[in-house]
Amino acid sequence: MKLKLGDIAKIQTGLFANNFADGDIVYLQAKHFNEEGLLKYALHPDLNSNEIEQRHLLKKGDVLFAAKGTRNFAAVYQNKKQACVASTSFFVIRLIEKNILPEYLAWYLNHPNTQQLLKNQAIGTSMVSISKVVLQNLEIHIPDLKTQKNILHVTELWKKEKQLKLQIETLREQQIQNQILNSINKL
Repeated sequence: MKLKLGDIAKIQTGLFANNFADGDIVYLQAKHFNEEGLLKYALHPDLNSNEIEQRHLLKKGDVLFAAKGTRNFAAVYQNKKQACVASTSFFVIRLIEKNILPEYLAWYLNHPNTQQLLKNQAIGTSMVSISKVVLQNLEIHIPDLKTQKNILHVTELWKKEKQLKLQIETLREQQIQNQILNSINKL
């Protein structure tokens, strides 16, 4: 099944706010995420809740889409112990359709083909951005839930394989460097 994102989700822009040294709400920004859309480090609350409307608070399963700049990615908000709001770097995508997993939507948005399609429709020259209208009109292929879960499982296995290959490569390089060093020391 193929549906437009705007038909299966509410899309709202993130919040513009001035952060403080201390607060009780985390102001999520693109810099907090790595290349895979995972949080890089522990977050520090830097907004005061009395200045934030309830509708801006993120809910578990919200998909954040970084729409500004050269690094566009999607990440699923997992509702850690801290309340969070998204900055204006993000669109907050809240699914209204129950037959799609937020993790699948994030995977789909992060897929290279989708990324290329979105980049082709980006606007601006110095600070390119993907508009809300482009996101709303994006057609999403939605398989059944079992297939979505299988796709996510295979993707996780593939990521683990990549990590293991990198670890093997690093260990192999260390082994070779140590063998070379040992052979020099024997001279």
